[in-house]
Amino acid sequence: MAAWATLGATALGTMIAFALVRYRFRARGAINSLIFLPMAMPEVVVAASLLTLFLNMGAELGFWTVLIAHIMFCLSFVVTAVKARVMSMDPRLEEAARDLYAGPVQTFVRVTLPIAAPGIAAGALLAFALSFDDFIITNFNAGSTVTFPMFVWGSAQRGTPVQINVIGTAMFIIAVLVVVAGQIVTNRRKRTATT
Repeated sequence: MAAWATLGATALGTMIAFALVRYRFRARGAINSLIFLPMAMPEVVVAASLLTLFLNMGAELGFWTVLIAHIMFCLSFVVTAVKARVMSMDPRLEEAARDLYAGPVQTFVRVTLPIAAPGIAAGALLAFALSFDDFIITNFNAGSTVTFPMFVWGSAQRGTPVQINVIGTAMFIIAVLVVVAGQIVTNRRKRTATT
């Protein structure tokens, strides 16, 4: 569930962030304000409002409603992370690529995307962590679907199963490995830049 929500929120959030930074359009200020609402509101309010939306639409609660709810919840976090990175980008680099006869797609793939990649990765990691860990929004919109936090909550009333410890340890080790790998890559880039 968290992987699919991360993919959806990262793709949508990246496009929204680029649109908000690069283009001027009506209601841009209102959209900027709306992006921060899910981060500022309590989760139970977001969960109840999404449940109301699904019930009014006549949607059957299950996998798809949980996925949509997670994407909507994680979207603002991804937009904020990517937007911060895109705002700090130097537009002269893209202009230089266009001056060297690079097309729009080539400029995006070879210049814009590598510069924006750290913000996109940060947003994706944040979205994964939030979606993987979320209980309140899932509990409201799940129907009969059971995610890991719901399994933990249900199992904790009878005693802690071994699977919880295994997954918790695995998540901790993965997080440490990602941080260590990021530090190694950063140190190598600094060394190559100074030589």
